Amino acid sequence: MKYAFSKRVRHLQSSAVRDILKVVNQGNVISFAGGLPDEQLFPLEGLQEAYNKTFASGKKALQYNETEGFMPLREVLVDRMKRKGISNFSANDVLLTTGSQQAIDLFAKVFFNPGDVILAENPTYLAALQVFESYEAHVIGVESDEHGMIADDLEEKMKRYRPKCVYVVPTFSNPSGKVWSMERRKQLLELAHKYHVVIFEDDPYGDIQFHDEEVYHPIASLDDGTHVLYTSTFSKTAVPAVRTGWITGPYQLIRIMAQAKQANDLHSNSLAQQALYHLCLDFDLDGHIERLKKEYYARMKVMLGELEKANLPGLSYVVPKGGMFFWLELADHVDTTELLSVAVEKGVAYVPGGPFYAGKGKENTLRLNFTHSTPDKIEKGMSLLTEVFEQHSVVKQ
Repeated sequence: MKYAFSKRVRHLQSSAVRDILKVVNQGNVISFAGGLPDEQLFPLEGLQEAYNKTFASGKKALQYNETEGFMPLREVLVDRMKRKGISNFSANDVLLTTGSQQAIDLFAKVFFNPGDVILAENPTYLAALQVFESYEAHVIGVESDEHGMIADDLEEKMKRYRPKCVYVVPTFSNPSGKVWSMERRKQLLELAHKYHVVIFEDDPYGDIQFHDEEVYHPIASLDDGTHVLYTSTFSKTAVPAVRTGWITGPYQLIRIMAQAKQANDLHSNSLAQQALYHLCLDFDLDGHIERLKKEYYARMKVMLGELEKANLPGLSYVVPKGGMFFWLELADHVDTTELLSVAVEKGVAYVPGGPFYAGKGKENTLRLNFTHSTPDKIEKGMSLLTEVFEQHSVVKQ
């Protein structure tokens, strides 16, 4: 039978990351592809105890909950965000979502009409591009460097395209791993106020900061509560399987997003939300995050050491100050999409960089995750990966 799908499905695309993981999971491949935390470091005992306390609270814990999410957890999140300087919002301004991915989707659903313009860094988070394109919005890349969006190009594109939103991941970004300077954060906020544009600040990695002597203020902490939506998640600091994220921002936006969520799924997993409340209340979550930071920093250093040893033409990268990723740029003739099958055959996987761009991507780029593999696997996998690119360079010569 021929099915009459809506026109919108023409804009749906499979995720390059998910497609790679399907292949990787079938064999003995060292994967730097997924943005995965290491399951060996999950706070298993703390979560078990948190769920035990949730079940012990009675059968009401298993009932439907309000769309906005479990209020005690929202109150905890307000307190945690205040520690980052985000102090303009109350628990009534927080919407709990099925991961921060749903926050992006709900925002796009209520905010964009077909053809509306979004400005984003180039490269930017692949799954956000997928969401925006699925709602037929037009994403335009802004020139960026290791400090963030370049203000002159940002303002010129605000004038020319009149965007409704600027989407950014300013702290240990996916995929580039960079952190915006305070100057660039302030410049973006000033331009957003000047041209009446909403900023969508995506911050899943902000807690995974390797050096505490530097303070990276969320853009939401610099605003007066009118122009910035801020979203984050428990996926990187607790466990991904609870699928719990949150978004806060101007009440009018959060209210409409909550109505859209009500029509979508009534509410996210309230059992997980209640367990997370107990995890935040009774477990040393901050101590757990400190342990993650130390371990992930050590793994980043191992991968950095391998990159420093690699003699690859055109290789450039930013050393991450936090987060989960290295972003590599190689010589112009290297096509990382073309070489992925060669790498997987050798026993190592990565994500080609092209799909992370709004518009035409740079095919000589790739993203590497350093948090999921142990140091010995990082050494082995990087050795295999270097071999692939070295052999390709020799062939091309």
